Amino acid sequence: MNAALPPVAGARVVDLGCGEGGLAVRLAEAGAAEVLAVDVSEQMLAAARLHPAVRYERADLADFEVPTGTADLVVSSMALHYVEDFDDLVARVARWLVPGGWLVFTMEHPMVTAPVVAADCVVDDYADEGRRERTWFVEGVIKYHRTIGSIVATLLRHGFQVERLDEPMPNPEQVVAQPSLAVHRRRPPILLIAARVR
Repeated sequence: MNAALPPVAGARVVDLGCGEGGLAVRLAEAGAAEVLAVDVSEQMLAAARLHPAVRYERADLADFEVPTGTADLVVSSMALHYVEDFDDLVARVARWLVPGGWLVFTMEHPMVTAPVVAADCVVDDYADEGRRERTWFVEGVIKYHRTIGSIVATLLRHGFQVERLDEPMPNPEQVVAQPSLAVHRRRPPILLIAARVR
């Protein structure tokens, strides 16, 4: 994600789904003027590393708000696949950003949120968007599947221009060093998008 970020020195940043705050702290250390880091989990926020330029807030992304035109950069690392109403969130982010502001995020790749029906990574029901229930450390984790086309169309509809779309995967050398990564060359785990509001 770092390579997709615009310069952050002096920027006002909002980190959606900050978890333990690692990205928020890195952005503060890179010179962001202020970072508002938001997560719904008390446990994650309790574990967050403190930094004078980072303010943590417990909030649900479903209804979280910041004032219009008060952010230069909104980031989210591996959280937006938990958001039910992606369209509403993108509309709010577009309001928060100054003209030319950036939204940069990673999320589970739609190949991951679509159901896998065989060990050879064949996916099923890719076009059927919506709620998915998975086991991820615990049973009953709710995620929301969207196609890449739907994600991009939502961004465009709300005035964003996609500057970068990537599917980070391990290279062959990484797979040789760690064979368990091979599946991620067959089915990309992450979708990365950097978009600028017009």
